[in-house]
Amino acid sequence: MTEHHTAPAAPGTGATLVTGATSNTGGRVVRRLVSLGRPVAAASRGAAAPAGARGRASTGTTPPPTATPCAARTDCTSSRRSATWTRRGSSCRSCAGRAAGVRRVVLLSSPAIRAGDPGVGQVHAALGDLFETWAVLRPSWFMQNFTGRHQHADSVRGDGVLTTATGTGRVGFVDADDIAEVAVHALTDDPPPTGDLVVTGPEALSYDEVAALLSTVTGRPISHVPVGFADLRDRLAAGLPVEYAAFLAGLDRAIAEGAEDRVTDTVLRVTGHPPRTLGEHALAHLGQRPAQATRPDRTRPTYAPGDTAPCERPRPRA
Repeated sequence: MTEHHTAPAAPGTGATLVTGATSNTGGRVVRRLVSLGRPVAAASRGAAAPAGARGRASTGTTPPPTATPCAARTDCTSSRRSATWTRRGSSCRSCAGRAAGVRRVVLLSSPAIRAGDPGVGQVHAALGDLFETWAVLRPSWFMQNFTGRHQHADSVRGDGVLTTATGTGRVGFVDADDIAEVAVHALTDDPPPTGDLVVTGPEALSYDEVAALLSTVTGRPISHVPVGFADLRDRLAAGLPVEYAAFLAGLDRAIAEGAEDRVTDTVLRVTGHPPRTLGEHALAHLGQRPAQATRPDRTRPTYAPGDTAPCERPRPRA
């Protein structure tokens, strides 16, 4: 999702403002809302508005003084990175949204960021005092990292290699479609799911297990190459600022220490169906069979509702 701001909206629209509306999750949220017949105002940086969105606020990295997210709308969803600029003025702009009549806010954050932490965590902490209804979605790592536009996906397609500092640590990878579906329920259900919602897939997998699964699906040998924190940091620093490279390598190290090893029942509890498995997702996007053959019976949960592994986890951008 992208950094952005939104301009004030016309009063009485009753629309849902989706910021980062052309991003990995935001675009999916827009499409689902449109399919439900909901009026949607889409905000994104430079890209065309998704089909069906009613109006679009062009955005940039720094909001002008008049920018008020979610203004004059009854519902609102905000992306994780939209809060990148909000941390420079989250309280006043959130208050402006409240004054404009916003009823619901859904914020996309990360399990790495708790309420009160710098940046998005400060927005998270403020929501309860500012809005009537709110939810914070904290999804695990995206399955699309292996199939979309991501360094892991590029490496899988090109070299057949996944290079990480995760060791044998496991992750509850989640499909962005499931995240978006939870977000739409949080925006439209009455009563909606609220509060802190950690969103994962149905199983926690190590990168060795991911490589084996992708090998089976693609019919190509794909291997996981484990490296240490310093090695990964130095590799990433070849194309990124050193501080950011160290941050990303640190996320892998946290996985190695068990910080991501859990699953939750959020998708099942909110949507009524279990989350998609990585095998299903990979087969739909990387396999040889048609996509309709990749979705087995989703009415049977693969874990007991309420089960969750004990660890919190950090997560980089999707």
